[in-house]
Amino acid sequence: MMKFISWNVNGLRACCEKGFKDTFATLDADFFCLQETKMQAGQLDLEFEGYRAYWNYAEKKGYSGTAIFTRHEPLSVAYGIGQEAHDKEGRVITLEMPGFYLVTVYTPNSQDGLKRLDYRMEWEDEFRAYLLGLDARKPVIVCGDLNVAHKEIDLKNPKSNRKNAGFTDEERAKFGILLDSGFTDTFRYFYPEQEGIYSWWSYRFKAREKNAGWRIDYFLVSKRLEQELKSAAIHTDIFGSDHCPVEVDLF
Repeated sequence: MMKFISWNVNGLRACCEKGFKDTFATLDADFFCLQETKMQAGQLDLEFEGYRAYWNYAEKKGYSGTAIFTRHEPLSVAYGIGQEAHDKEGRVITLEMPGFYLVTVYTPNSQDGLKRLDYRMEWEDEFRAYLLGLDARKPVIVCGDLNVAHKEIDLKNPKSNRKNAGFTDEERAKFGILLDSGFTDTFRYFYPEQEGIYSWWSYRFKAREKNAGWRIDYFLVSKRLEQELKSAAIHTDIFGSDHCPVEVDLF
């Protein structure tokens, strides 16, 4: 079996001051994917015995960024989605493994006032096309902060958030199109009706204390990998970021 972990660390240097290394060791994953590392090359000396690390940094300092730590040597590594307009923010890393592609992504936030919603819609179409291109060659495991709560069950206060970034009709529809194009939401595969399990809580209003959260961090897999799924989890007991790690086990 292989264990996959994904975590939006909301600043890896800050997360390292809040026990990241211990959490990394405890979770003991084959693949450990990070989003929102918020750093540049050389800003942090972070290595783990037995792991290779791959980093994609945003051009803008202290912003976005992704990383993957893996125990298994990939056949190839790609950064971005091959679209210059979308590849300056360090949002995507793809590892090609013998039997699958692993993609980690930090999806653009539509922002307050939905200032970036139009860009987000373009991103969704281009990213979906990228995944489908991979999927035509071998199955895909895609994980990360997708910045959308798919259904009302996926956030504490759906009514009051309906027109807010992350829960607009437009973003939810794009997520539905992605699933319909051949991907499975692994947490919902195992827990279709589970309420009250979230992966992100605002730092404001004691949201985590009250569990007023959103499920916006995912593992999706190509439908033909469903029979390989063993388990999925959201580690709500792990702190260090405003997100918590999510997990899927396969094969």
